[in-house]
Amino acid sequence: MRSQTRGSGSRAPSSPLRPFVAALCAAPLAIPFAVYSVQARATDAAAEPAAAAADTAAAPATTLAPVVVSASRTAQAITETLPATTVVTRADIDNSQAPDLRTLLRGQAGLELAATGGMGSNTTLFMRGANSDQVLILVDGMRIGSVSSGTAQLANILPDQIDHIEIVRGNVSALYGSDAIGGVVQIFTRSGAGHVPAANAQIEYGSNNTRQGSVGYGGQVGDTSFNITGSAFKTDGFSAINTAQWNANNPRRAALGFGPNPNDNPYENQSVSGQIKHRFNGGWDAGFSGYYSHGRLSFDSSSTLGRPTDDNRTDSDLYTISAFANGKLLPDWATHFKLSQSEDRSTTTLNGAFNSRFNTRNRQFTWQNEYALAPNHTLLFGTDLLRQEIDSSAYNAPARNVVSVFGGYEGRIGAHQLQLNARNDHYSDFGNQASYFAGYGFNVTPALKLIANASDAFHAPTFNELYYPNFGQPNLKPERARSLEAAAQYDGGSVGVLRMSVFETRYSDLIVSSVVPGSGGLLYLAQNVASAKVQGLETSWRGSVWGTDLGASVTIQNPVNEGSNTQLIRRARRYASFDVGRSFGAWRFGGQWIVSSARLDNNSITLGGYGIVNLNARYNINKQWFVAARVENLFDKNYQLAYPYNTQGRAGFITLGWRQ
Repeated sequence: MRSQTRGSGSRAPSSPLRPFVAALCAAPLAIPFAVYSVQARATDAAAEPAAAAADTAAAPATTLAPVVVSASRTAQAITETLPATTVVTRADIDNSQAPDLRTLLRGQAGLELAATGGMGSNTTLFMRGANSDQVLILVDGMRIGSVSSGTAQLANILPDQIDHIEIVRGNVSALYGSDAIGGVVQIFTRSGAGHVPAANAQIEYGSNNTRQGSVGYGGQVGDTSFNITGSAFKTDGFSAINTAQWNANNPRRAALGFGPNPNDNPYENQSVSGQIKHRFNGGWDAGFSGYYSHGRLSFDSSSTLGRPTDDNRTDSDLYTISAFANGKLLPDWATHFKLSQSEDRSTTTLNGAFNSRFNTRNRQFTWQNEYALAPNHTLLFGTDLLRQEIDSSAYNAPARNVVSVFGGYEGRIGAHQLQLNARNDHYSDFGNQASYFAGYGFNVTPALKLIANASDAFHAPTFNELYYPNFGQPNLKPERARSLEAAAQYDGGSVGVLRMSVFETRYSDLIVSSVVPGSGGLLYLAQNVASAKVQGLETSWRGSVWGTDLGASVTIQNPVNEGSNTQLIRRARRYASFDVGRSFGAWRFGGQWIVSSARLDNNSITLGGYGIVNLNARYNINKQWFVAARVENLFDKNYQLAYPYNTQGRAGFITLGWRQ
């Protein structure tokens, strides 16, 4: 559907699915959905939590906390983690009906997202003010960030393939090495463990001629668990660039006929994931997992003439494959082996002609061990071997080899809790980088815990920053950061967990694009010349009160470029989300309210603050069939996440699903 220009942004017109909009608006509790229902999960004590049951969307909340592995690289109850950690379960995904990862994550505490258009467009994630390439993205334990840009294909990861997501906010470089200054987002694909084999399928249709379908089959037979899920998505989208804004800011180029294509920007995606694991005698298990996604996005380019016949596309592929084994060398010594590879491929065409190719690869071997010194006292030690390569039409670059060793201690004595981690990464291109994490917790009461964390971190230069022609500098140093956090956490059982944190991160040797003196502003080089500081207050709560799932997250921060004393680009000083959901027999209603203050864009343009409301509803026809509907941007709010790019206006979608 075509977009309409209005004020500071434009978008697709309202959805034709008015009956579903009316039904949602009439629902007595049709405001924010619960993103963090607290439910029990079966977990491997080794390294990977088990998948939830196929029909988790209907499962009630319990007082048992989820078990996570990302906050310490070992299994622990989420209420025991010292780094701030939250979980998005499969039930949360089903209840939210989120069409993509951006929609799924945008209401989480400490997270902001920006995008250059609709579905499939370039998506940037900021965590506690950290840049997108300073946040580590993992799929089943494997890093998927592009070696060239440092960022991951977030827009091409669709929720159909996801079992759950663990989000760790704050600096954990001592656990994972480079890229984890802001934190970690670890995505776990479906495994099939813990339930009998069953199939599921669903189809969706909605605004912008959006069509989606998925089918999956998985479960556990004896000691073997398995799952395979495939999905296809296609939408006509809306015009990504606000043509009026672009023309106003580029009058000379517009007068020559250059500019963005005013037509809609379609997007399509095909994805598949699979996993199989077998448990052997003696406490050992082994298996394989894989994930593949292909996306094709039509995009607007200001270097073309802006004609409806312009054909500008990006074809993107992302895949991961892993082989793993877990077991015990001694009764108190657990060990884990994993060999994995990920590839990020991107090919761009302008007007049907080849423009660029960036294919990057990560190959990694991990050996991790946990040794139980005594009850509640565990040593962690291991090694990561990483090789990063690039094949690009823009430049050639040598492969990067990283040899890492890490160690840690977790312990509890009475009311006192301690987590210590240290890591050294040796890079073939710039030598050794060390990092540490020290966390302390004190239980004032069994429910109330006070927490203090201190850490430092680094971020390795990307291949673009090192080698891109007329920009890269091979002698760049890694970016460095130091973080402090103090928090109070209250575990109210069935009422949920409330955590309030104050944090500060100071950045040095930040790599920025600096103009070369004497070039007339035409030549820019990557240089370690910037410093920044982010101070903030973060509050999050998720729980259930009188049968209603409630949640809230509020972040107040001051992300500042210390060199220019300006707000860091596309990061708000205040943002929040509020959500609620409730079931009435076979019905479930929910919704979400997301608000954000103004943000700076490109150092000269300010993006206005906004508030948007999303609604959803679901009806279980019987134990196998269900129908669901959602409305995005209920009040058709006109806002922008990046300049001069449009966002989705009011839109409606309906889903028909089946589970065995």
